[in-house]
Amino acid sequence: MNQPTHRKTSLLGIGLASAIACAPASAMEAFSAAYQASAMGMQGNGQMVLSAQGNNRWEYALSIRNNLVDLSQKTVFEEAGGTLRPLSSSDVSRVLVKQKSVNTQYDWDKAQATWSGDVKADRAGPVALKPGDMDALLVNLAIVRDVSAGKPLNYRMIENGKAKMVSYKVAGKETINVGGKSREATKVVNNNGDKQMVVWVVPDVPVPVRILQREDGEDSIDLHIQSWK
Repeated sequence: MNQPTHRKTSLLGIGLASAIACAPASAMEAFSAAYQASAMGMQGNGQMVLSAQGNNRWEYALSIRNNLVDLSQKTVFEEAGGTLRPLSSSDVSRVLVKQKSVNTQYDWDKAQATWSGDVKADRAGPVALKPGDMDALLVNLAIVRDVSAGKPLNYRMIENGKAKMVSYKVAGKETINVGGKSREATKVVNNNGDKQMVVWVVPDVPVPVRILQREDGEDSIDLHIQSWK
């Protein structure tokens, strides 16, 4: 097995939140999905959970754990006019001996986002919000919906003290194992400098069946679905 490196490993841009479509909140259903996870060359476990919080609010949580890393993200959001609108999020990571915690607040009355915790002063915001803005989890949440509808995969993401456009391209079809069965999946790819995100989507599966993050040409995080309910 390859020796782990000290490359910074994060959940940024992972298509982990592709778990549900950006449909009206009334169409959403709570779920839990389990993944086999590889991070920094070591096997572990991954989990995605969507839970109702009441008052038209939902929490989407993602975690990846092995002996080298412990990564988790949570986003509280609401459905507003057919879109998923982030209200707050947290990002906590332990990579080897380094730990980091970042919290984000989305104030839609003031139309601005701010960051606190282990952030640099120039990344604390505020950053102006626009209708339709999402964080990394909710951007990826839209992928399943838009792949199924054949829509362009272009999104405005608010993260790390800035706003940026994120675009995925369809890279064809591939056969992939889902719950012990071979299924045809649509493969979509995002390239951002030395980072690449790849997501595989299968019709009628509410979560991505595989998610791969690559950095500097090497796999850094790889998730394969094992089960969902």
